[in-house]
Amino acid sequence: MKKLSFFIATFAILASALPTTTLLAKESVIVCSSAEDFRNAYFARRFKEALPDIDVVIDYYPTGNHAAKLLSEGSRSACDISYDMEFAYLEKLKGNLAALPQYDQSIYTDDFIRKDAKWLPSYRNGGAVILNTQVLRAKGIPEPKSYEDLLKPVYRGLISMPNPKTSGTGYMFLANLAQVMGEKKAFDYFEKLSDNILQFTSSGSGPVKALVQGEAAVGLGMTGHAAIEISKGAPLKITFFKEGSPYTLYGMAVVKGKEKRPAVQKVVRFFYEHLMQENNEKFFPERVFKDKAYRLPNFPEKIQYADMGEDTLARKEHLLSLWDF
Repeated sequence: MKKLSFFIATFAILASALPTTTLLAKESVIVCSSAEDFRNAYFARRFKEALPDIDVVIDYYPTGNHAAKLLSEGSRSACDISYDMEFAYLEKLKGNLAALPQYDQSIYTDDFIRKDAKWLPSYRNGGAVILNTQVLRAKGIPEPKSYEDLLKPVYRGLISMPNPKTSGTGYMFLANLAQVMGEKKAFDYFEKLSDNILQFTSSGSGPVKALVQGEAAVGLGMTGHAAIEISKGAPLKITFFKEGSPYTLYGMAVVKGKEKRPAVQKVVRFFYEHLMQENNEKFFPERVFKDKAYRLPNFPEKIQYADMGEDTLARKEHLLSLWDF
């Protein structure tokens, strides 16, 4: 009995000497994100700085896998917050998402605003045809000037594109060409293009990574990602063909049933008040807010945006059902 009392007393003394934070476990908030690794790392660092009392865990999922996970799991999902999800997928997931009426959406440009949306706009992702000029010069290959040029044998094994079934970036190129060429001609085009594709990557960041590593000479990728790598010294060039820059709108949502947790509310509020602006300023400066315009070094100005056609879930599901490359 004396030994037991001794151990209890000793533990009490040691416990009193420890910081309170070591005794109380942090509450976790899980963010499922389809953002690139460099953005996820930035967000994680900012959460540690601003919300040290919450353990914000950011789990990466390619867009298609992300949507499928939330659709199948619903409110049972371990995920609390969905970030970087295309609007079309968010519409499909609407029944599994919590309403967010407390956030003012009038701050966004009109094309972001959707009636009765259960999500907050996060950013506009524009695409470009990105070239590794060093690889092209080394191989004696001319810079392509059109999508038709990409079908030439000299580009075989040198083009990288994201898979539309898993990547919103890949889908926006598919949707744009289906709109301007017509559905049949667009799929005939991608069938021919597939002969020259090095890899259909699972994520939208894949093509720029392949370009930076010198594995590809041409990438159908994200304009913002390419601008960041150019600023780091990568020998990349951002180009647009006559069809213009395809684009997709992305948002953030809360899984239904998680919206009443104070920790989740704090994380969403921090996204809304800080991280969305910082994301727009540091990574993807294409216009999101009515009263804020940002510029990024090496990011093109006066971009001509592509004709994307109907931004509907039905159209997206139809086009993806035909994709088998």
